[in-house]
Order: sequence, then structure tokens, then C-alpha cells
Amino acid sequence: MKRFYNDVATTSVDRNEGVYEVQLDGRGVRTPLRRALQVPGEALANAIADEWRTQGEEINVHSMPLMRMAATAVDRIADDPGAYIDQIAAYGRTDLVCYRAEAPQELVVRQARVWQPLLDWVRDTYGSELLVTDGLLPVEQPVESLSRLRAAVAENGHYELSALGVVASASGSLVVALAMASGHLDAEAAFNASQLDETYQVELWGEDEEAQARRDILRADIDCSATFLSLLKEG
Repeated sequence: MKRFYNDVATTSVDRNEGVYEVQLDGRGVRTPLRRALQVPGEALANAIADEWRTQGEEINVHSMPLMRMAATAVDRIADDPGAYIDQIAAYGRTDLVCYRAEAPQELVVRQARVWQPLLDWVRDTYGSELLVTDGLLPVEQPVESLSRLRAAVAENGHYELSALGVVASASGSLVVALAMASGHLDAEAAFNASQLDETYQVELWGEDEEAQARRDILRADIDCSATFLSLLKEG
């Protein structure tokens, strides 16, 4: 899509509620479903405005991750947050950090060192005890544990859920996503935890270009989600 605007600005929609919108040539930005994009906080609005401002002659939506996460909150989450909460919470059933290698020993040790503290944290924080399995054997998580994790996800607003969903998808782990959203992990630690197995394989065999490209995308997703959450907290 060709760039169709010159001026980009932000304006307050509701000062009492701290709601802002991005305007292109004086008109509020719309989501893909043509809904008004009004976001909580000036910091997030300014960051989204910068994404629009830096577009060239052709608009590249892939270079606008903050805009996409905000639009997801409006178009996909606001009308039916329960369905999106279920989608995120489902990662807890097959959470990455619960599936451990049987060998080699070095990888087993790494997984225990990085992942077990996360399971301890989620137990202590949410009262959710998750079971661990070796190899590819499936493990059925306790219903009560999954219920408590879903409740933790449900405590988030629409915009926070949008970022949380991106991290859960990128990492394959609800535990990692909750830890990052709560500030227990930063983006770098979240990425490293989610890529522990892949990093070990790279150290052994080296990295091919396709695998590196996939890892770069996942890192960008996690980094942008962390930025999005940080901007929401700034208000």
C-alpha cells in the first residue's frame, strides 16, 4: 500500500482516562477492521506514531509491530477476551519448560538450570504446580494448575493480552510469557530461555541461514512485545 499521508500526530481522546489516538493528516488511524485505534497512554501512541512517521513511499506493515499489536487488541480481543485468554492459556498444557531432554547430559543440566527456576517461580507466584516429563512423552497437567494460570492471564487488559499472546506463541511457553510480562524476565532472558535447545544445537553444529532467520523473527517478536508492555506501563 502506498503512503497516503504527510503529517503524523498524536492527540488526547480522553484525558481523564489517558486515551490517545494517532492521526494521519488530522484523521484518526483505523484498524484493519476499520475501528478507531485509541490506545491507553501517550507513550504507546507516540511510539505507534513513530512507526507511521518512518514509513517510506510504500507502507510496510511488517515494520509496524506496535501498530499490529494494538490493532489485535481492538479487532480480536476487545469483543471476546475470553477466547483469546483461552488461546494463550492453552500453551500451559504443553509448555516448553515442562519437556526435558533425556540426553545429552549437558543439555539436561542446562534445561534444569534455566527452566526449573521458572517453574518454581510460577508455583510460588500463582500457586500453579506444573509437571515435568522427559523426552517426548506427553504429560497431563493438573486441572487446578492450569486453571490458576488461566486466571493469571485473565488479569491482563486487552492490550497486555495482545503482547502476552505474541510472547507465548514465539516462545512456546506460557510460563516464559507470564514471567516476562510480570517483569521477572527481561526480553533477552525470555528469548534465551525459549531458545535453549536451539542454542545448544547451534553450538554443536553451527547455524544455517534459515534457522538464523527464524530465530531473528522470534527475537524481534519478543523484543517488540517487551517494548509494547513497557510503553503501556509508562502511560
